[in-house]
Amino acid sequence: MACRAIDFAVTVPFGTWCTNKRKVNFFRVKCSVSLSENTTASGLGSRPWKVSDARLVLEDGSIWNAKSFGATGTQVGEVVFNTSLTGYQEILTDPSYAGQFVLMTNPHIGNTGVNFGDEESRECFLAGLVIRSLSISTSNWRCVDTLGNYLAKRNIMGIYDVDTRAITRRLRNDGSLIGVLSTENTNSDVQLLEMARSWDIVGVDLISGVTCQAPYQWVDKTDDDWDFNTDGARGETYNVVAYDFGIKQNILRRLASYGCKITVVPSTWPASEVLKMKPDGILFSNGPGDPSAVPYAVDSVKELIGQAPIFGICMGHQLLGQALGGKTYKMKFGHHGGNHPVRYMRNGMVEISAQNHNYAVDPESLPEGIEVTHINLNDGSCAGLAFPAKNIMSLQYHPEASPGPHDSDLVFGEFVDMMRRAKRN
Repeated sequence: MACRAIDFAVTVPFGTWCTNKRKVNFFRVKCSVSLSENTTASGLGSRPWKVSDARLVLEDGSIWNAKSFGATGTQVGEVVFNTSLTGYQEILTDPSYAGQFVLMTNPHIGNTGVNFGDEESRECFLAGLVIRSLSISTSNWRCVDTLGNYLAKRNIMGIYDVDTRAITRRLRNDGSLIGVLSTENTNSDVQLLEMARSWDIVGVDLISGVTCQAPYQWVDKTDDDWDFNTDGARGETYNVVAYDFGIKQNILRRLASYGCKITVVPSTWPASEVLKMKPDGILFSNGPGDPSAVPYAVDSVKELIGQAPIFGICMGHQLLGQALGGKTYKMKFGHHGGNHPVRYMRNGMVEISAQNHNYAVDPESLPEGIEVTHINLNDGSCAGLAFPAKNIMSLQYHPEASPGPHDSDLVFGEFVDMMRRAKRN
């Protein structure tokens, strides 16, 4: 192996420095060391810092070198950015991120570690995590493990020391991009680029990979330490059937805290079987991907409209839009974060909301009688619908605050009130 020598000199003070004109002795040390081809000094061991060992290749041809943590391998997904300042564990376990790399715009991630109380589903469904700076230590009384160990155990790839700010600007200008994340050297940059350009998330049924396999009862309420609306139940109980399109556990906790007895059913559960349960209300949950890719879910929604009060959240909102005769479309880069302002059109109040979606309902395509109740103030897109004649309400965002502010929690009370009125009538 070829080696080359370099010389360097070190000047070391010998004696005591003082403010008077006392003479100070110095000596010079001259060293010659051999460097191998990889520029590591022989005999000095490996570098004490991690070097770049991962690549993120985007379909626009850009290549981003980074350092890996979590799992290793090669993974393809759609890159989206999330503007939340905290709550990364809720984001990791949100099934709505299936098939996507989540880039956190907040530069410092991992300092609070992970805990089992903040998980929103049984596993991590996202394709990977992209961050600027990975915390080298954790400091939180609830912490049970580090973020890197958590991802490795769940086979989720992560990268850091990458310019997330530059990638975010690219996504805002060009829209969401397909990317390939790899820690392997078996594929060239060109091959990874071809992989990115040959993969598409549009038209793919991602719900079938995140839904439950059989119905189950949900009984857990919000822990007393975290429940800020303890009088929500008002002493009454309502039977709710919740379609699991990728449902978050805190949605179920909030419904239970408001007095709901919940049966969760798979995304393909027949509407006829739901009606046999005699529900007081039906929830269509959040979930990942393209609502046009799951026509079976739209058909179930159509069959259940008018049979019981209905509440749709995120994917459920989009499926209701289609079932009512409207259209959905893919947004440029979607809404992902815990700081989106939404105006409630009925009273003019503004809520700060948590959002996670790449598709939206086109309000111009909706038939007469359907009311747009909420507007996203960032771009004017439809953020909520109501069809009073059929006891239907829906939100494009996540009212359960996982993560995010609690501004929208009262919507669960509105759903309960709608069920109460329908039950009395």
